Amino acid sequence: MKLSKLFVLLAAGYAASTSASIAINADQNLTGAAPTPFLNSPSNSAVNDSGFDNTPVPVAAVPVSRIFGAQLFNGTSADSGATVGFNPGYILNPGDSIQVRLWGAFTFDGSLQVDPKGNVFLPNVGPVKVAGVSNSQLNALITNKVKQVYQANVSVYASLLQAQPVKVYVTGFVRSPGLYGGVTSDSLLNYLIKAGGVDPERGSYVDIVVKRDNRVRSSVNLYDFLLKGKLGLSQFADGDTIVVGPRQHTFSVRGDVFNSYDFEFAKSSIDVSEALSWARAKPGATNITIVRQQGLAKRSEYYPISSAPGRVLQNGDTLIVSTDRYASTIQVRIEGAHSGEHAMVLPYGSSMRTVLAKVRPNSMSQMSAIQLYRPTVATRQKEMMNFALQKLEEASLSVQSSTKEEASLRYQEAQLISRFVAKARNVVPKGEVIINEKNLDGILLEDGDVISIPQKTSLVLVHGEVLFPNAVSWEKGLRPKDYIARCGGLTQKASNARIIVIRQNGAAENADDVDYLNPGDELMVLPKYESKNIEVTRGISTILYQLAVAAKVVLTL
Repeated sequence: MKLSKLFVLLAAGYAASTSASIAINADQNLTGAAPTPFLNSPSNSAVNDSGFDNTPVPVAAVPVSRIFGAQLFNGTSADSGATVGFNPGYILNPGDSIQVRLWGAFTFDGSLQVDPKGNVFLPNVGPVKVAGVSNSQLNALITNKVKQVYQANVSVYASLLQAQPVKVYVTGFVRSPGLYGGVTSDSLLNYLIKAGGVDPERGSYVDIVVKRDNRVRSSVNLYDFLLKGKLGLSQFADGDTIVVGPRQHTFSVRGDVFNSYDFEFAKSSIDVSEALSWARAKPGATNITIVRQQGLAKRSEYYPISSAPGRVLQNGDTLIVSTDRYASTIQVRIEGAHSGEHAMVLPYGSSMRTVLAKVRPNSMSQMSAIQLYRPTVATRQKEMMNFALQKLEEASLSVQSSTKEEASLRYQEAQLISRFVAKARNVVPKGEVIINEKNLDGILLEDGDVISIPQKTSLVLVHGEVLFPNAVSWEKGLRPKDYIARCGGLTQKASNARIIVIRQNGAAENADDVDYLNPGDELMVLPKYESKNIEVTRGISTILYQLAVAAKVVLTL
């Protein structure tokens, strides 16, 4: 009885684990990420002719590290095939293959393998010792041996075809230490990539050694490769070991630099000038801040960037590069109806009166309706508009319905408002500043301001919810309703709608409070929208008014 219960429990546990596994795989497939294969799964192994596993170990995705050098191993994998190219200094070894071509009085074309004694056997020539010869000298050596037998009418070409397969240990602070296959001409980076790369949290990029028989053959600093393009070309032999040391000293760089990373250095301190050469300060950078943590105390030092030589960074320091700019001049553009310059460079803090004194108006200049457009104001108007649109969306989507019919109506209204919000987000405010002509000295200009001199006109623009939006010839004494009547009157959507007057200088007024219009003014008839939700109605009315004033656009729902 107890045994049967045990079988039931085991079966239940197996089913639960299987379901969990299926759920995990399904979730991975839904997100588009393939499941990570088992490291020792037979279906994922690739054993080559040498009898060892040559498959790069799958490594789970990890967050991108801030340490400089981690980008070498982000999402990369090594090619397990033989290397095609060889550097000229490569030294031939037993097991390598060379291609030899002879033509003329005697022809031969074949691949020859270097035997254990270091020789290749050429037909009609005999053994030729090539082991220990560099790749650059191979063709000359073969040619010299052939010429000793065939002194004329035989041409020779010899090249290295394939290097000897080797197995190299990669250990230390790498993601997947182990034994990896390759060829003798593979680079150190190739083997590091096969091992998953340097551990981004613990491994060193400046302390990597290659050992053979417990003897250090070479020391490698990957920063020499990343910063200077220098990487020692190591020729690996079977049984070599690559050891990645532990992370050493680090400092962090922030601010106006092209390489904003955490950097590693080998000594106890590093000169700030060298640190800046690694980080590459942006043009115009003026100052540096050194933040140093000493126990529980935190200390900051602030210097001009010119004083960097002689100062040092220690382990854990943060270097912040900043730019202290003080504008001495500003540039403003002059557009519209005038005969003067279209750009002016003025002292910082210049007023509107300073510019107007230099403007050369012509016969068509409307100097009483000067317009000022400011990029910073346009940015702020856009932020306010986006905030209002967000509130409108929240109000339309948070309404509760008591019946199925009401829910259907709410759903249709929410779709309508979503389309309206999408259109409103694409509207770009003009950033117009209303000018007080009585206080021109108090209007301080900013860099990038645009001053527009309107052109004299005899028209009044009428648009929005009227039957025939148009430009109407101005007549003295006509009221807003008279201009609307000349455009066919209001549409059905404009019943009890809000009508505003935009003066030529950008000022906005309620049409009910306006007794007369001036040439160049605009009439905007805003659409009327009613909803059972008071917040939605108020939100749409506010946004329509903002769009009309800030961008001179009338949107319909």
